[in-house]
Amino acid sequence: MSRTRIARRLPLMLLLAVSAASARDVTVRILATTDLHGNIYPYDYYTAKEAPRGLAKLSTLIAAERAANPNTLLLDCGDTIQGAPLEGVYQYNVLHGHLPLNIAPTQPAGAPDPMMTAMNALGYDVMTVGNHEWNFGLKNLTAAREAARFPWISASVEVSSGAALKPFAPYFVKTVAGVKIAVIGITTPSEPSWEPPEHYAGYRFLQGRQAAANAVAELKRTVHPDVIVVAAHAGLEKEVRDGKVLTTPSAIENLPGENMIHQIATEVPGIDAIIFGHTHSELASAKIGDVLLMQPRNWGMSLGEMDLHLEDGPDGHWHLKSKESRVIPVQATTPVDEAILAIGKPYHETAQRFLDAPVATSPVAMTGATARVQDSPMAAMVHETQLYYSKADISFVSIFNAGLRIAKGPATVRQIAGLYLYDNTLYTIEGNGKMVREALENAARYFVTCTGECNSGPLINPAIIGYNFDMAAAPDNALQYEIDLRQPAGHRIVNLRYRGQPLADEQKLRIALNNHRYAGSGGFTMFPGAPIVWRSTAEIRDLMIDYYTERKMLPAGPLNSWKVIPETAAQELLREASRDTAPVLK
Repeated sequence: MSRTRIARRLPLMLLLAVSAASARDVTVRILATTDLHGNIYPYDYYTAKEAPRGLAKLSTLIAAERAANPNTLLLDCGDTIQGAPLEGVYQYNVLHGHLPLNIAPTQPAGAPDPMMTAMNALGYDVMTVGNHEWNFGLKNLTAAREAARFPWISASVEVSSGAALKPFAPYFVKTVAGVKIAVIGITTPSEPSWEPPEHYAGYRFLQGRQAAANAVAELKRTVHPDVIVVAAHAGLEKEVRDGKVLTTPSAIENLPGENMIHQIATEVPGIDAIIFGHTHSELASAKIGDVLLMQPRNWGMSLGEMDLHLEDGPDGHWHLKSKESRVIPVQATTPVDEAILAIGKPYHETAQRFLDAPVATSPVAMTGATARVQDSPMAAMVHETQLYYSKADISFVSIFNAGLRIAKGPATVRQIAGLYLYDNTLYTIEGNGKMVREALENAARYFVTCTGECNSGPLINPAIIGYNFDMAAAPDNALQYEIDLRQPAGHRIVNLRYRGQPLADEQKLRIALNNHRYAGSGGFTMFPGAPIVWRSTAEIRDLMIDYYTERKMLPAGPLNSWKVIPETAAQELLREASRDTAPVLK
């Protein structure tokens, strides 16, 4: 190359060299939680045991990640002010002006929302509104929102025309290390399916995909962010295997439009990442096209972490070079933040007073040890609750806590709640007699076929988990059946009758069951896809507490809907179950 050409190109070469030297790399770290459901303490209120969860432990993880990278943004994807008794008892006080059972509070009058107070202390930047924020109505939602020192956002919740309500901003923008990060909030639009109209009066709920598209367009037109992240309280409507999102039809439960993360990722250009919740599952990392997905675990059982690696290019704009995500589990050994515990302490102590309060009388002594081998008053406790709220024809329940004992006499809130250890919600579906029969046959796999005298065991099948043995009942004892252990699995349900007549396969029935059964868990493949005609917003455990607190009396005996035959097999099962060494929750 001639000296003349070199001289001509020198300014350009110098410019490129200077630009390369001045180019900067930065990593922005997004920390995320979701579905905290009132969990501040690392404590399971229904088993009265320590548990690896809650903001007090998450605080330690958050501090460590901030120390490793100060360029952070902390967000939450919603469902914060409903759930654990620490928060639930507080919300009752806000709504009614007094505590349940008129117990004496340990927090001062007018104390702010405990979750918002703890999240303020942790320095949250933003929260997407979840569906459970509406559970107690607008008075409670507004009070919690005003207590937060960070915005509640949602592009899919709008104020209806003429309503005098404070709108939610559709997005939040923060500049971190010079990088402009936009966070779009999306709330599942199925709220009107779960709540009475007065709980959301004046607000309307938009479909998630369109709301996200509108927000992206506005951001690009007015804000020009470097990165766009969606923080959604809505689930992934597709299944994930080995970090890959399957495009095949999914069996995941889904009300129309409820979960739309896959749809947003595939149909709304311009989104770099989606952090989501609602479904109480966990996804460390997955990609749909170039959109990174992450879901932390519910109840504060893990912290989501997403790293965005950017480069300041010669055009003066940041360019996203790479991104990855992971979840950091809370361990039993994770230290607690004493300052966060101190925030929660007065609310925690008030909740403990509530849980230890006697609210009903048990006319008989009850034991969970034998409640899976014979019809029992414990099963009746759940059946009565489900049938009352669901208005169904048939109820399916299982015994989750074989270690529970309730003595004759006063029963506490904690004992009632201790029968139902899981956070299931209640569904009413459209079904038929065939579905009921198939479900009972599947449940009967819990037993082993017996021969001869049927007076020796073992007759409990160790391959079937006890809580996958479901029992059915109906109002006024309208359903009757027997489980004949002399028959092979799949042919054990005999004398199945409804209202005194053999139950026909085509008999139409409204069936009450929990959300996990509806999803087909435990081999109950007859339920997924059945039309859902109603579902609760409250968990079945909370429905039970409300039901028996109001009625003051637990069931005096079983509903006598079913029994094992022959009698010799039934007696052997009682002997086996009585020898169970499951821990006792008194």
